[in-house]
Amino acid sequence: MQKSECSGGVQLRNRATGSNDRTSSSTQMKHRTTVQRSKSSSLTSSPEAARRAHPRPSDKLNPKTINPFGEQPRAPSAFAAIYSQGGIPCRLVHGSVKHRLQWECQPETLPFDPLLITLAEGLRETKHPYTFVSKEGFRELLLVKDAPEKAIPLLPRLIPVLKAALVHSADEVFERGLSALVQLSAVVGPSLNGHLKLLLTSLSKRLMDKKFKEPITSALQKLEQHGGSASLIIIKSKIPTYCSICS
Repeated sequence: MQKSECSGGVQLRNRATGSNDRTSSSTQMKHRTTVQRSKSSSLTSSPEAARRAHPRPSDKLNPKTINPFGEQPRAPSAFAAIYSQGGIPCRLVHGSVKHRLQWECQPETLPFDPLLITLAEGLRETKHPYTFVSKEGFRELLLVKDAPEKAIPLLPRLIPVLKAALVHSADEVFERGLSALVQLSAVVGPSLNGHLKLLLTSLSKRLMDKKFKEPITSALQKLEQHGGSASLIIIKSKIPTYCSICS
């Protein structure tokens, strides 16, 4: 009788233990499911997740999508646009030793207005091939036989464009502007004197930079040479330290 009661007690304890184990296991599973649902709910309910799932039209302008401080594509400059559209009647020819320009027609037959001014505007370019085309095109156009007659009437419009190159922050642009000024002086001579004051201020500021002292001094000597004694008075009024080529 005692054995039967013992065995019955053991069975009851085993059943109770099994029931407890199943209850514990079921409780753990429910807990895991609840945690997973909670995580899933928190993820899907977050603004970022909602935005990804259902993007709004305004997201295209979101600063996170478009960086306003990043490098944005720039519109082509006026000179680059004109060159690309065939508005400048010459093209760059790449040579094995050096480049050259190929004109669509003889430069002597081309009107200077507005071609010479457009080429002068291109002196401010900093990318190839525009740098070469503008510099070489300006030089070659001034070499034509009747260049003085064509260039002198354009001086009031041409000088401000050259000044823009002379005040440019890039050294290479300044150098191209200085070279173009000397070339123009050789063509128009004393006719440039009336516009010198507008240009000499820029040269005076750059003259304080040691690396430009020699090229600017050389340019001033050429301006005096082509402009005569009247140009010397103008140069000295703006740059008192200048020494005349005649002294």
